[in-house]
Amino acid sequence: MNRWGDIMFVDEVSIKLIAGKGGDGCTSFRREKYIPMGGPDGGSGGRGGNIVFVADASLNTLVDLKFHKIVKAEKGENGKGKNKTGAHAEDVILRVPVGTTITDEDTGLVLADLIEDGDSVIGATGGRGGRGNVAFATKEQPAPKLSELGEPGEIRYVKCELKVLADVGLVGMPSVGKSSFLGAVSGADPKVAAYHFTTLSPNLGVVDLGNNKTFVIADLPGMIEGASKGVGLGLSFLRHASRTRILAHVIDMAGSEGRDPISDYEIIRKEIVSYSDALANKKEIIVANKSDMEGFKENLEKFKNKYPDKEIYSISALNKEGLSELLNHLYEVLESTPKSELYNPDDYESTVVYRFKNEQPYTITHEDGVWVLRGKEIERLFAMTRFEEDEAVQRFGRKLKGMGIEDALERLGAKRGDEVQIDNYIFEWKE
Repeated sequence: MNRWGDIMFVDEVSIKLIAGKGGDGCTSFRREKYIPMGGPDGGSGGRGGNIVFVADASLNTLVDLKFHKIVKAEKGENGKGKNKTGAHAEDVILRVPVGTTITDEDTGLVLADLIEDGDSVIGATGGRGGRGNVAFATKEQPAPKLSELGEPGEIRYVKCELKVLADVGLVGMPSVGKSSFLGAVSGADPKVAAYHFTTLSPNLGVVDLGNNKTFVIADLPGMIEGASKGVGLGLSFLRHASRTRILAHVIDMAGSEGRDPISDYEIIRKEIVSYSDALANKKEIIVANKSDMEGFKENLEKFKNKYPDKEIYSISALNKEGLSELLNHLYEVLESTPKSELYNPDDYESTVVYRFKNEQPYTITHEDGVWVLRGKEIERLFAMTRFEEDEAVQRFGRKLKGMGIEDALERLGAKRGDEVQIDNYIFEWKE
C-alpha cells in the first residue's frame, strides 16, 4: 500500500465473506370460519443475499475493500402463513478494478479473473430459503407439522489481487529511466525524482501512433535482487508484470550512478525466472536508455557481445531520441502476440469441482469419547432442522439413516447412548 499524491494504491486485499442466511420456512395452517384446523399454508423463506464481485473500469485500486475486513449480506425474509414466500435479500455488490483476481484462500483456487468491464462472480452464495410446511404435504401426510430453517450462507476467506492490465510492461532496476520513458511516449504524467524506488505504484500510459494504432504501457514498481522472495517491492512488481503481453526491459546503458548494465540485466532476469516460467517466457525487448550520456556506446558494445541474440533499441528518454522506431516495433510485436492466459484451467475452482463429486459425503471420527460427524450435507441438514418440531426431528433421523450414517457408526463400534457431535452440538445417539 503506497501513497501517490492523494491517491492510495492498494493491489492486494484479504477479506472474509459471509453470505446471507436463507429465510426460515413457516409452519402454519389455514384458519377459516368453521374450519379450526385447515390444510398447511406455511410459505417458504427467501434466499439470503449473495456477495458479488463486479469489475468496474472506472476503478484502479482495491482501496475501497481495504477497510472492509468482513463483508456480510442480509438474511432472506421468513416465510409466512397464507402461502406467503419471504422476499429474497439484496445481493451485496463489491466493485473492483478490471484485472482483479479473486482466489479462495482455503483452497488456493481461482474463483474468477475479472478482465473485462462488467465481468462478475459470486464470491459467496446466499443460503436458500427453508421450505414451509405446505412443501412437505403428501397424500400420506396431508397436514405436516414441520418446516425448515433457512440454509446458512456460504462463508469464504478470499484474496483479491489487482494485476494491472497492459500490453507492454516496463521492467528494470530502479532509476534506469522507466518513468521518464513512459512520460515521453504517452500522455502519462508520472512523478519522477532522482532517488531509487521512485515509482511506488503502477503507472499506465497510452501510446497513440495514429491510424487507430494504440497500446498501453505500464511502468511497474522497481525491483531489486531478492524480489521473487518478497524483498522490497518485488512481489508487487512481478504480480503486475505477469499480466502484460510483452516486456520492455529498460537498462541504464550509460552505467550512470556506477551501474553495471549487464549486472542489472542479469539480476532482473534471475528474479523473473525465479518467479514463474510464464513470465520468463514472455517476449522481451531491450530498451537501452541514456544514449545521450558518456559511456553508453562502450557499454552497449559489451552488452551486445554478451547477448548477441537480444533485440536492442537505443533511446534517450530525456531527449526523446529513438522513440519512434521503438514504439512502432513494439506495436508490430503486439500485433503478432496473442493475449496469454494468466492461469491454467486447473487453477480455477469451476474446472475442478468434479473432483469432489465422488468423495465421501461425510467423515466420522472418534475424538475424546465423542463420535464426530463432519460433512457439508450433514451440517447443512442439521442447520436447517427445527428440533423443537417432533416431525422435523424424525425427518432428520430418517435422512441420516438414508445417508448410511447409522450403519457406518455401528461398523465403527458406536453404541446406542454414545454421544454424537455435529458442528458444535453434542447429542445422544438413540433409536
